[in-house]
Amino acid sequence: MASSTSPPPSDPEKIGHHQTHNVQPAPTISNNTNHDHDPEKSLAIPIDGEPKSKTTTAHQFSEQESEPELEQPNPNSPQQPDHDQKKSTWNASRASIFRFLLICYSFVLMGMSDGAIGALIPYLETYYSISYTIVSLVFLSPFIGYLLAALFNNLIHHHFGQRGVAILGPVCRLIGFIPMACHLPYPALPVVMLFTGFGNGIEDSAWNAWVGNMRNANELLGIIHGCYGLGATIGPLIATSMVTKGGLEWYTFYYVIVGLNGSELVAMTAAFWTATKEVYRAGIAESESESEGVAGAGGENERGTDKRTTTRTVMRDPIPWIVAMFLLGYVGAEVSLGGWIVTFMLKVRQAEPFDAGLTVTFFWLGLTVGRVVLGFITGRIGEKVAISVYLLLCIALQLLYWLVPSFVASAIFVSFLGFFLGPLFPAAIVAATKLLPPGYHVSAIGFAAAFGGGGAAIFPFAVGAIAQKKGVTVLQPIVLAILVFILLMWWLLPGGLKPGGLERARENREKVGDEVRKGFRWLKGKAGSPNSCSSFVHTKSAAGVNRV
Repeated sequence: MASSTSPPPSDPEKIGHHQTHNVQPAPTISNNTNHDHDPEKSLAIPIDGEPKSKTTTAHQFSEQESEPELEQPNPNSPQQPDHDQKKSTWNASRASIFRFLLICYSFVLMGMSDGAIGALIPYLETYYSISYTIVSLVFLSPFIGYLLAALFNNLIHHHFGQRGVAILGPVCRLIGFIPMACHLPYPALPVVMLFTGFGNGIEDSAWNAWVGNMRNANELLGIIHGCYGLGATIGPLIATSMVTKGGLEWYTFYYVIVGLNGSELVAMTAAFWTATKEVYRAGIAESESESEGVAGAGGENERGTDKRTTTRTVMRDPIPWIVAMFLLGYVGAEVSLGGWIVTFMLKVRQAEPFDAGLTVTFFWLGLTVGRVVLGFITGRIGEKVAISVYLLLCIALQLLYWLVPSFVASAIFVSFLGFFLGPLFPAAIVAATKLLPPGYHVSAIGFAAAFGGGGAAIFPFAVGAIAQKKGVTVLQPIVLAILVFILLMWWLLPGGLKPGGLERARENREKVGDEVRKGFRWLKGKAGSPNSCSSFVHTKSAAGVNRV
């Protein structure tokens, strides 16, 4: 892997004119833009170490390019597709297609169960004769399950592979849903919902990490998270229709959920049966050797495939924490808006109950559509710049939603707000997979997703607690502050705002905040440079002469 002190061979077109034919470039660390070179052949070259001509090539490259190291790659060159050539595709085989479709199905089921529990809360209160505070425990216990999944996910992968996740995830959800269908006494429900959160957590992080490492990850992650949004939309509709229109008890909805999760268990087991721990370990070792290149020849590869990267090791890297803080704020803003839109429209915009209920539907629908549609744009213009633009638009829409005193205008603003919020979660997963080594992905994504899930509990509760004293209008400044916060967190990630910047940041071993520090140094240099000072003095002198 190219270090930060020597220029990486990232532009073979410039290097190629000075190389002889017997010099072989290192394909695993080059952003190859030479059209005469076959990318498929480059993947077949064994990674035995850095070519002996590496020093000469780097010297020749540095003579031709006098700009700073990070400015060498041409933003107009197709660097992103070159990185993607090393990744698998979702339709590479029938088995891959079957697995991807099952992951979409799994996310629909997760969305259905997560969305329906909120719609069934009033009926749980009536059935068990309990208060809102007690019934809210069904939200807290799945979050604890998510946290436990973040701690054990990497261990499950290492000892059981993806097959273990494919089996354990649906089984844990069934352990939670079967007691719900049997309508056990309420004290048992928060306990069994721990298993539901654990099952969702291990599948969420595992499938995000797997799909996030595929070619066109933004589009694919947008699709699977759009499936979650689809499930979160239809789940409450099915549950409330069964209770209000069908005259059934609330727990009959879980008969349907148990049947659907049972079918998922059978299908997942068949699809991922060959995805054993040996396959997982070998894939991680191969990915790390390709990503590290020659640096892994004498270092990383010596670890062997039996030694795993522990969660404690992953947590020493600041990038998982930055992504986790980003997702904490994002999920908090999303759930705060989704949970308090109706109340805000009723109390502040004086809307009719039915119209107020439609606005929250539009918000979630906008979020689902945004995840799918904008996923095809985000990867093409670069994750860093795309999410920066989306967040700036969200801040503008949030201000309009807050300050324009019109129900119709507010409904439109909040719909587009959901649309531009949609791709943020998938893009954060893609950024994590590009910035971190493959062995970190499962632990880092699991931790970030679980930590982000805390935003669904912390921020809506904070809004409600403050609203009791100050009114529901506090929703708007809180959400606005959260959006500004996550934009700053996003800018702390290395890689700049150019396409391919995330990949180059990992290759060049850039650190968190490097772009901010370079910006400050640039401003300081401009302010204190002799040329700027002499120009300023000359301008002042000329102005003085003119006045005389």
